[in-house]
Amino acid sequence: STFPPSTFEPRPFFHFELIHQSTKSLARVGRIHTPHGIIDTPGYVAVATNGALKGVDFRDADDCGQQLVFCNTYHLMLQPGVDVVEGAGGLHE
Repeated sequence: STFPPSTFEPRPFFHFELIHQSTKSLARVGRIHTPHGIIDTPGYVAVATNGALKGVDFRDADDCGQQLVFCNTYHLMLQPGVDVVEGAGGLHE
């Protein structure tokens, strides 16, 4: 799809690198480049409810090669709060 010029401005620090695309299914293998690192796709993305993974420790997830965690910043603002998140080093730590 295309966006009207006024609604989307490409950012040089985010881009998708296509590594392979299937001719049968059009499935893609690639990498998402961000200011915080590279994310291989497709990949497992954990969802941290209230900033915590359920059923696995963050250290174990990191040891398994997890590259990305989704956190709801609105929920984190409500509980435990901005001061606690900042005191722990922020979401990227």
